[in-house]
Amino acid sequence: MTDLERKIYRIIYNMSRFRKNPTIQDLKIKTGKDEPTIRKAVKNLITRKDLEWDKEKNEWKFK
Repeated sequence: MTDLERKIYRIIYNMSRFRKNPTIQDLKIKTGKDEPTIRKAVKNLITRKDLEWDKEKNEWKFK
């Protein structure tokens, strides 16, 4: 897991604990990265099964 992936994972995890799913804009502000970079990092987390989106509950599941 890269530093950016770890940072995004922690942001999503911490915000999800308070029942708020972070938006791309939230992640852009908190990481200082652009949208394509963030999308790639999130896609890598999902591909490695570190992160999963639960469509029924509209929330993230964590490894």
